[in-house]
This record gives sequence, structure tokens and C-alpha cells, in this order.
Amino acid sequence: MGLTLTEKILKAHIVDGEFKKGTEIGIRIDQTLTQDATGTMAYLEFEAMGIPRVKTERSVAYIDHNTLQNGFENADDHRFIGSIAKKHGIYFSRPGNGICHQVHLERFGVPGKTLIGSDSHTPTGGGLGMIAIGAGGLDVAVAMGGGAYYITYPKVVKVELVGSLRPWVAAKDVILEVLRRLSVKGGVGKVMEYVGEGVKTLSVPERATITNMGAELGATTSIFPSDETTLEFLKAQGREDAYTPLAADADAVYDEEITIDLSTLAPMAACPHSPDNVKSVTELGQMNIDQVCIGSCTNSSLADMMKVAHILRGKTVAPNVSLSIAPGSKQVLNMLAENGALADMIAAGARVLESACGPCIGMGQSPNSGGISLRTFNRNFLGRSGTKDAQVYLVSPEVAALSAINGYLSDPTTLGDMPEFKMPEKFLINDNMIELPADENDADKVEILRGPNIKPFPETFPLEDNISCKVSLKVEDNITTDHIMPAGAKILPLRSNIPEISKHCFTVCDENFPARAKELGKSVIIGGANYGQGSSREHAALAPLYLGVKAVITKSFARIHAANLINAGIMPLTFVNPDDYDKVKEGDDICLENVFDAVEKGEMRMTVGGEKIALACAFTERQIDILKAGGLLPYTKQN
Repeated sequence: MGLTLTEKILKAHIVDGEFKKGTEIGIRIDQTLTQDATGTMAYLEFEAMGIPRVKTERSVAYIDHNTLQNGFENADDHRFIGSIAKKHGIYFSRPGNGICHQVHLERFGVPGKTLIGSDSHTPTGGGLGMIAIGAGGLDVAVAMGGGAYYITYPKVVKVELVGSLRPWVAAKDVILEVLRRLSVKGGVGKVMEYVGEGVKTLSVPERATITNMGAELGATTSIFPSDETTLEFLKAQGREDAYTPLAADADAVYDEEITIDLSTLAPMAACPHSPDNVKSVTELGQMNIDQVCIGSCTNSSLADMMKVAHILRGKTVAPNVSLSIAPGSKQVLNMLAENGALADMIAAGARVLESACGPCIGMGQSPNSGGISLRTFNRNFLGRSGTKDAQVYLVSPEVAALSAINGYLSDPTTLGDMPEFKMPEKFLINDNMIELPADENDADKVEILRGPNIKPFPETFPLEDNISCKVSLKVEDNITTDHIMPAGAKILPLRSNIPEISKHCFTVCDENFPARAKELGKSVIIGGANYGQGSSREHAALAPLYLGVKAVITKSFARIHAANLINAGIMPLTFVNPDDYDKVKEGDDICLENVFDAVEKGEMRMTVGGEKIALACAFTERQIDILKAGGLLPYTKQN
């Protein structure tokens, strides 16, 4: 029986566990990446381990999230990350060099390698044939120190692409179709592996768009084969020596299969407030809009930008629309400036932003109150844009650009013939904004620069055998990490300061939660299905840790967040009977007894109002040891 591409790469990297579906495996990590919103904490954690130099083949620290420097906090964090990178053997991508996933694809990604990053959209690397996985910062720190990264051996879903996209239909529409079919929970515990003749029709940036937004499925990752198209991309980046041909065996066996005929797809949009709330642009009609934002790690490649510039050329942005464009990297921005496309954007009235995440994470460009915003981003969660009552739709760059000109949601297939947008034979290569680490012999001379906003990793606590406390909060299904730990220009600068950022924990749902949890001293949170979907930010676990949360009890968890809770020493527990969710309310007294025995057996009993409710706790031996130690950091120190 042949192997899938996913199985081939995982099998070559397993260092702990069995090659068996559903079991926990530890894999060797070749590369890591961090970004500045999660990186400061990751590097504080790495420092705490006492390891002098990273042990990966390549680790890169990017500055792309907190680039709006309104106060000293972000600038201080950038200096801290730059200095620690130089000291410990990490490449440093300076502010302005671009979005981590776009730059990593261009300059560092290698087919067949493993990559984890402290950002949930790290699966972008799957467009190059990598096993690239989003993870919490502490997991990344352990990997930098040479430790294995642990996942449940995933199911592999065969996504067969047939045919080719019609003119003005985009790779964004492919992943929106997958989300429409499978939902934001459809990829949990799975890897989406793209195969078929249709794959050959997609460029590497188009493949990366699909793997990037595969994160919204809840998937472990997504991957494309490494083929002649991959070689052409790497050659154009001057990195053809990184190429390895990789594909699934002809007789590979998959756990699930779906087929997508690319020729039948039409321009689509994810409607508020979820990436899987997908309808066709035609179905939505000529809806008036207020704002268009083009960019993000999903759609900011040179090819995307060239299509946008073509649509804007000689036109003017509608008077009712604000259009912003953020090229994904300095390379892309430079090439747009050289070939005249940037001038077309500026002439049309676009507001050109720096090469960074920007409005995708609520860092500026918030829509007007009640505004309708079209964005080429990957998430449209409630309030993520910075305007709570905004209506955000996720669309392709082609839809976005034409809509900005017309002033209403528009179908680009009405444009007729589409020029051929070829990948360049040679990209403009200038790595002058990537700082190399100090030589190992000179590392002791490097001073770590710390600002006053950088606070230590919060205190963790070993698992208790009996937990009696109150329910401090009860929330519904599909709670995202944006609900738990909001992003945006006001809060992101506090990512280095857990005591301060914890004051904003869950305030989207209940503005009194932080004060209530702090006053209780010890509590549990009750949640619905798919709790913790979205970003990999470990702050969504560290802030509850600081506020005294001992367990989170839900109908089900998103993968990364459940791992982050364990890493923080917080138990993620699930109702054996989901209907029991209705039996618990905020303010209830609960009791968890004989916890040590319960976690070994995989089932726990919670007493609420005299009734006993069964909870599942399917932890591995390693996870139990982590919880007993009080989290991954003390566990790593002990081992």
C-alpha cells in the first residue's frame, strides 16, 4: 500500500511514537518562524530553557504584526526580538521586509521539510510541499531548543482538483469552496492534501493561498506536491538547490476524498462573521460597500497585486469607497514599483500601506460604523476589524479591485478576456532587511535589549488532585481566540505583558470577566463546540492562566488552542454528553475530585448542584506529565 505525501514527510520526521493514525507522535522540526505579536513571549520561553543556540536548520523571527508604533511598546519588542535573534542563532526579518508567511515562502521554504510557526497561518508553506503547522509560542520555543513537536497522527483528506479555473476566478475561490463544503470544523484532526491534474494549473502563490486559508478549516495543515511548478518558483527566487520532487504514491490510500472541478467555480465571498459562511458573488448581488482592503498573508503575492493593478489601471476608486493595498513583502513592493503597477494603484486612489499584516489583525484601517468591508484576508470574525458592527466579507483580489472601482460588490468574470499573468523568470532578490545572527563565538557579546513592557512568563501551577471553584464564564459555540484575547491596535502592544493584557481577556463577550476571574482567584470556563478556533496565539491560554482558570470545559476544542491550554497547565475537558452543557451556568459551584486518577483513566466527574457530569480527558502520558508539572515550560526544564 502506497503512502500519501503527508505520510512520507511525517514518517521521515518521526522521533517519538508510532506510525499509526490517531496516536500521538513527536516529529523533528527543521524550521521555525515567529512573528512579533507572539514572538516576544516565545523568546522569553526559549531563554527560560537555558539553551544558548537554536538547534533547528533555520529559525526566523519576523516583524510584521505590531508595526503601528503608537507608543514605545512595539518598538521595544522589535529591539528585544532583534537582539535575542542575533544572540541565539535566529535570522531576523526587520520591520518593512514583509509578512512572515509571504517572505518565508519566497526566501526560506524548502519542499519536504517540517516547519512550525507561532502563527496559525504557517500552513502557507504547504504550497511549497512542506509540512507546515501553526503552533503556540512555547511549542516553537521547544522546537528551537531541539525538542520534538507533538501532534495527533492526522487523517489525510485527498482533495482532487480537476479542470482549470475560468478567467477571473481565483485560488481564493477554491478554498472558499472547500470551506463551504466542510465548514470551519471540517478539517479538525486532518491534513488536506491536494492532488490531480488541476494542481498543475496553479502557481505556487495560488497554492499558498489555498494552504494558508486551510487553517480556517481547523486542519492540522494543507499540502501540495512539489513539482515542476515548484521548481520554477524556486529557480526564480534563486533557490533551485532547495528543490526536491515530492508527490503521493499512485496507490496511496486516503481517509477521505473530495473532488473539485475548478472549471465550475465562480467568484465567491465568505459572509459575516465566519469564513465558512460562503455564497457566490452573483447570489449576493450588487451590494453597496464602504471599504476594500487588499493584502494579508492570503492574497498579497506579486501575481495577486498585478491582477489588482490591471483592474485599477486608468480607473478611479468609487467616491463611496476607501481602498487600501498592502503588498506582502518588500520584494513584491519593489517589483511593483519597478514595473509601474504601483503607479497604477496610486493613480486610481488606493491607499498603499506598508508590507505588513495591518488591517487583517485590526492594526489600522477599521471600517466606519456599520460599514461593509470587502477584504482579501482569511478571517472575518466579529469585531476583528476593529469595528464591532462592521460587516466583513472575504473575497479574492479580483473581486475586491473591481468592487472598489464600481462602489458595489462586483463579479470580475464580467470583465471578459483576462491577460496571462505569468510568474517572472527572476524575482528581484534583495535580502538586505534580513539580519544574520552573530557567529556562535561572538554570541556572548550580544546584549539583550529589554523594554519596561516586557514582563516574565506568568507563574504556573502543578495540577491539583481536587479542584473546587466557581464557573467564571459560560460562552457559546465557535468561540475564537479573538473572543478570548482580542487583537487590534490597542491590545496587541501588550502581548509582552501578560498581567496587563489579561485585563482584556474575554471582554468581547463579557467586559466584567477579567475582574471577576481575578477576584475568584480560581475558576473554570464553560464553552460550546469548536472552542478556541482561529489564531495560534498562546496568550488566549496565558491570560486565563494568569486569571486563575484551572480548566476549560467544552463540547469540543480547536486543535492549537487545546494544546496551548495544556502547555499553560490548564486542563481542556469535554462533555461526554454535549447536552450536559445546558446543565451548567455561570456562577455555579463545581467540584473536580480525584483528578490524578481521572486523567489516567481518561474520564472525570464534575459535581454541579449535587449532580455528577461525565467529562472526557483523553490526554496522552506526556500531556498528563505536562499538566502535573504545571505546563510545558516547567516540564521541559525538568526533562
